[in-house]
Amino acid sequence: MLGTRATTAGELCRGEPGSDGTPDRTGAPGSDGTPDRPGEPGTAGAATETGAPGTAAAATEAVAHVLAGHLGERLREARALDPVFARDVAGRLDAFVRRGGKRLRTAFVWCGWRAAGGGPGPERVLRVGAALELLQACALIHDDLMDESAVRRGAPSVHTDFARMHRAAGMNGSAEAFSAAAAVLTGDLALAWADDLLTEVALGSPYGHALHREWRAMRAEMVAGQYRDVHAQATGSSDLEEAVTIATLKSALYTVERPLALGALLAGAGEDTVAALRSAGRCAGLAFQLRDDLDGAFGDPAVTGKPAHDDLRARKLTYPLAVAARLAAESGHHEDADALRPGGGPRDDEAVARMRAALERTGAREAVERRIAELAAEARHHFAESGAGHDAAREFSALVERATGAAPAARTAEPAAPARTAEPAPAARTAEPTAPARQGEGA
Repeated sequence: MLGTRATTAGELCRGEPGSDGTPDRTGAPGSDGTPDRPGEPGTAGAATETGAPGTAAAATEAVAHVLAGHLGERLREARALDPVFARDVAGRLDAFVRRGGKRLRTAFVWCGWRAAGGGPGPERVLRVGAALELLQACALIHDDLMDESAVRRGAPSVHTDFARMHRAAGMNGSAEAFSAAAAVLTGDLALAWADDLLTEVALGSPYGHALHREWRAMRAEMVAGQYRDVHAQATGSSDLEEAVTIATLKSALYTVERPLALGALLAGAGEDTVAALRSAGRCAGLAFQLRDDLDGAFGDPAVTGKPAHDDLRARKLTYPLAVAARLAAESGHHEDADALRPGGGPRDDEAVARMRAALERTGAREAVERRIAELAAEARHHFAESGAGHDAAREFSALVERATGAAPAARTAEPAAPARTAEPAPAARTAEPTAPARQGEGA
């Protein structure tokens, strides 16, 4: 038995309605607070109009064209500003973003918009999706630098590429110091370009204030999560609640929950719809991060696009590691507890192998797989409660499976909350952005 209290995923995924803990008055451009509803959430057809992507997959394809246009404009501005900056920094950012990823955040924005009824302005959905892809680029570039990861999306990470450029050109000083500074600036540029896009959309939307509030909270959450990540590594924490806090702030919120809410806001969704989507996004986002954690320990780099075992080698506090450490301590498996204990600097291959074995022997890997399935099921349940039409719910379910590997269970008469188990579960809305609450490149 793990811990003293069992908790279901359903108890853990219910998000607070607003970033400040107050009800989120989402729609309502008018002074009377009445949302301008472009379509009813239960009618799938309302979300498809001429020029609007008909599916999440079509939205992710369309956002590539939006990104290409935005990046092209920014590159022209960069060249006019300074050719060296344009070539080395803006050009690298352009290439990094165009290499893609799964564009999951765009797909979830589209799902939130569809769940709330869709309606006029699908181009705004795509532009918000493009802004999220640029925000993701910022996060990945900085994350790779902090984690000293050499590969991202099947190519050298940005700081690694800058270091190679420094050495090849015979530049003065430390290649490592130069590449770190250049990568920070490249990530900062990605964030600036993301903010530009979101601001343009917000200024032209009757729901601009709500969009900006959502975006502002999301940026703070990402930074808080990244700091908690490096702080936990520095302190050698094995705490399960802290692992959940990091997963929530650093990944779950900005990967699924915030994109769903942004999409719903673009459609003028009411409070109940947004609250249900927040809960769905929290569950799905945590399941996504837990899958990413397992992929970091057991995945194939040819599939994940990043090196294997980096988190284990650095002994980062992930949910699987925290579960394994607790199980080893409670069962008296001293060999496994020793393998997972902090200290000693980066782990060699033999130490990493012992950590992987401990994740298996303690039952942590199996427990995390069960938790992913629970969270995915709860995400689908909450999405249905938003009033989304059948087509939108089907698209969301497919996205959850794509992001987490958790297929929907056989349909029953009523989608039930997952059964209670003894494994610790990731917590629900634990920080928004201050109270308890990895960014993986899965996307």
